[in-house]
Amino acid sequence: MGFYDFLPEIGRYADDPGTVDRMNLRHKMIIKPLEDQISGKRVLDLAAHDGRWAYAFAAAGAREVVGIEGRQELIDRFEEFPRAHLREKVRLICDDIYDGMQKLIDAGERFDVVGVLGILYHVMDHFRLFQLVRKLGPELVIVDSEFAQRPGQVIMLVRERTDNELNSIPQIEGQEKALIGIPSFPAMEAMADVLDYDCHWIDWNEIGPGKRKFIGDYYRAADQAKRRGTCLLIPK
Repeated sequence: MGFYDFLPEIGRYADDPGTVDRMNLRHKMIIKPLEDQISGKRVLDLAAHDGRWAYAFAAAGAREVVGIEGRQELIDRFEEFPRAHLREKVRLICDDIYDGMQKLIDAGERFDVVGVLGILYHVMDHFRLFQLVRKLGPELVIVDSEFAQRPGQVIMLVRERTDNELNSIPQIEGQEKALIGIPSFPAMEAMADVLDYDCHWIDWNEIGPGKRKFIGDYYRAADQAKRRGTCLLIPK
């Protein structure tokens, strides 16, 4: 049994068992071990998609979850999630994540936990993102992203289509291809360091080789261009 076993009852997941298995394993590694740090806390979920991580934060005991998502059509899907008492703890805002965070900062909002789950490698202004996050005062920042397997503190530039709901939203009106940056593992550590965060990497080797079918991106060999990883940023 996995947390996301209900997903096949929802629209686009009905014929996508691989995504369900993948989300269950990611929940097991990213959310489940942190339930004590999430319980009773106010959580911000950046690039919330259809609210699937926001919903998981709510189920982990978060007092309130605010999600920022740039595509209203994804937000509209959240009503399909099953448990009303969890949905009621979640508020999804349609906005650019940078503009949305700045509005929250200007309003004096504070958050205990911030989720940066699956968005860091779809943006260009990584350092600005973490500067804004820091102003919201979290005691825990959860980052799950693709990272470039390059030596040194570098960011690998890539173009991606904006008509894919899993990719960047348009950066200018009518844009079909956005420019994104994939930071290296040392680049992530450098950004954390200068913003006074300790960076702790989650060990994905806890998942045995026989259970990695749908999460192979976390185990790519060193000669591959990128590999997915998860880190926790904690104020020093």
